[in-house]
Amino acid sequence: MGYEEWKAYILCVFSNICLAGYNIVSKVSLNKGMSRYVLVVYGYAFGTLATAILVLLFERLHALTSIALAALIRNHNGKMSKAVLRDIFFLGLLGAVFGRTLYYAGMEYTSAAFASAMGNLIPSFTFVLALLFRMEKLEMGKVSSQAKIGGTVGALAGATLMTIYKGVVVISPHTHTSSHEPSKAFLDWEWIKGSLCLLTSMLSLSAFYILQTATLRKYPAPLTITGYMCFSGTLLGAIMTLILDHKLSSWRLSWDISLIAPIYSVS
Repeated sequence: MGYEEWKAYILCVFSNICLAGYNIVSKVSLNKGMSRYVLVVYGYAFGTLATAILVLLFERLHALTSIALAALIRNHNGKMSKAVLRDIFFLGLLGAVFGRTLYYAGMEYTSAAFASAMGNLIPSFTFVLALLFRMEKLEMGKVSSQAKIGGTVGALAGATLMTIYKGVVVISPHTHTSSHEPSKAFLDWEWIKGSLCLLTSMLSLSAFYILQTATLRKYPAPLTITGYMCFSGTLLGAIMTLILDHKLSSWRLSWDISLIAPIYSVS
């Protein structure tokens, strides 16, 4: 395999490394008192600015030099259809309001490591939704289909186990513990509430990827769609924040983790 064949896998590994850092930085900022709603808005706002710059540098330049893309733009008359605009609205709703907000809520109730582990459900949920919307064909005779089914079942089983069984303390600063102390390993309701938030978030993000794929088929300009989606998420997130968080102090950014977290989330 050459570089082109390996490039997608390398980018996937790199994105997961960035995601691990994103979970840690976000968890620290939430523990420091930053509002989860404001963090969503600022993250998507910075994402809108970053994507706008990329669009100007790459897609617009490519549009000027590519005859095929220029013809595509002429076919669209330089405008987006109502169907694409509707999809952009729902992309912002699924990604920002449901996906990321519930993700932060679940992380607050659990931990960054647990939220990162639950992220493994996204491929499974995406596979199931792709089957329901006939974007994926299931051929039981193929090894790839069998692997997808096995991975989906394994991920769901692992998520269920992690939700209902928090585990026991392996390392504790308290060395003298009573053997008669009741165990709190099972049914930690804060943990279950956070797990449900994360499960809903993963399902929302899976639906986001399905809708994003369908939208790109209608308007094949990835950076432009991403920019509009981030702008939609910013507006919807701001409305959500004004409704759920009435404190003006929540919007204040300082030269600390509260500024680093939304900037890092752009990655």
